Amino acid sequence: MKISDFQTKDVINIVDGKKLGQITDLELDLRQGRIDSIVIPQYTKFLGMFGGGGTEVVIPWRNIVKIGADVVLVRLDETKALRAEEDDLHARS
Repeated sequence: MKISDFQTKDVINIVDGKKLGQITDLELDLRQGRIDSIVIPQYTKFLGMFGGGGTEVVIPWRNIVKIGADVVLVRLDETKALRAEEDDLHARS
């Protein structure tokens, strides 16, 4: 599978059924030669309307449940998603 194939798939959280978006980046472990996590941008509605930035949700590879023809199913608790956003905010401070 090519990286470009990942970027065309929607990512769906099986915990709540929400569409999280599409993969924009991958984090790689070059020593092990594998994908560590997938990265999905999260835009607020206000900023998203005007092309502004947002935070990124980083989903570990172990949280991927199934890669289908059109979607990637992941298991992501809401608390984990919030922590990813908070960590990003703290890193920028």
